[in-house]
Amino acid sequence: MDYSVKDMKLASQGAMQLEWAEAQMGALLDVRKRFAKEKPLKGQRVGMALHVTKETGILVRTLIAGGAKVAITGCNPLSTQDDVAAALADEGVHVYAKKGETREEYYEYLNKVLDFSPTATIDDGLDLVTEIHTKRTGLVGDIKVGTEETTTGVIRLRAMERDKAIKYPVIAVNDNKTKHLFDNYYGTGQSTVDGILRATNVLFAGKNVVVMGYGDCGKGVASRARGLGSNIIVVEVDPVRALQAKMDGYWVMTLEHALPLGDIFITVTGNKHAIPKAAFRKMKNGAILANSGHFDVEIDVKGLEELAVSKRRLRWQLDEYTLKGGKKLYLCAEGRLVNLGAAEGHPSTVMSLSFCGQALALEYGLRHDLKPGLHVLPDSIDMEIARLQLRAMGIRTGSLTKEQEAYLNSWKEGT
Repeated sequence: MDYSVKDMKLASQGAMQLEWAEAQMGALLDVRKRFAKEKPLKGQRVGMALHVTKETGILVRTLIAGGAKVAITGCNPLSTQDDVAAALADEGVHVYAKKGETREEYYEYLNKVLDFSPTATIDDGLDLVTEIHTKRTGLVGDIKVGTEETTTGVIRLRAMERDKAIKYPVIAVNDNKTKHLFDNYYGTGQSTVDGILRATNVLFAGKNVVVMGYGDCGKGVASRARGLGSNIIVVEVDPVRALQAKMDGYWVMTLEHALPLGDIFITVTGNKHAIPKAAFRKMKNGAILANSGHFDVEIDVKGLEELAVSKRRLRWQLDEYTLKGGKKLYLCAEGRLVNLGAAEGHPSTVMSLSFCGQALALEYGLRHDLKPGLHVLPDSIDMEIARLQLRAMGIRTGSLTKEQEAYLNSWKEGT
């Protein structure tokens, strides 16, 4: 088998990690059972660039059960769980991933997946799709459908759509309600705080936590940090989201005003240099910096390094930067996404929802003759994913009567 992982001796531990994830991903297991019978992915070669975690491993197994062959690499240099990568390689999956990849290894592994000549792609952040569209255009003709997992990737996809640059159909799975209302909010909220705690073990209670960006991810982070007793400051440029934050009971202000107040800064904007170089001079001594956006561009790490007179690795995934005058700032997970760089990412249950979306999006794309461009799934698939998760949780819901359905579909009956 062709694979590249850190240590195959970790495979037995990875197998137990996969077992633990499966126990909490009942909705996705129901999809797998149907896929195993119907084989909707038979004959397909799926190239994946996702965080190689125990939850992703269960998605890989689901796609294989559906008849696909799979090659997978990571979508971030720090997010791979090495024991899971080894376990997948042990199961015969083409996996190219290890925690702590260099930039050269990262792109080497992306191209290993593309050497697999995929007929379908699953991406998280759009690096795989971008590589195809810029350097491996010869692959486009064989690719029937792609999917994109995260907000940052969909932002990039929309930019491609505006430029009329998308050469095959790509489904924005992040737009599923059962993805962004759950994965982004509950998953990012919990796992971001988890990552900062593992990196620092600081007390959140009483701290001023500056949340930069108040989309679904920012809302989740703010909620979880407040639950630990923090004072929340939201920095947001979108007026509607800023108004939401204010009415949710948070302080809302510009970054300039937040800088001397913040104890912990968390970026979840999806944009570049949300915390620019000039900001570091105005932060208080001991401030902690963490990013939970997909790429390591939200905190200007290069600018921080230029300002620092010294740097040292103080704890696992925590770097101390000393600035001129003696002020110390602490950066979690090298400015990469802290929930996977310093922790395990989202809990398995919430990823079950997201990965039901991925599996069903591939099936939908292969069954329908979609045109090149950006697509979203119909609401009926979202509803089905929600029903699967409710059933996995042992929850029953009611249904509308025929009279109620008729009323909702009519405009004639009023006061």
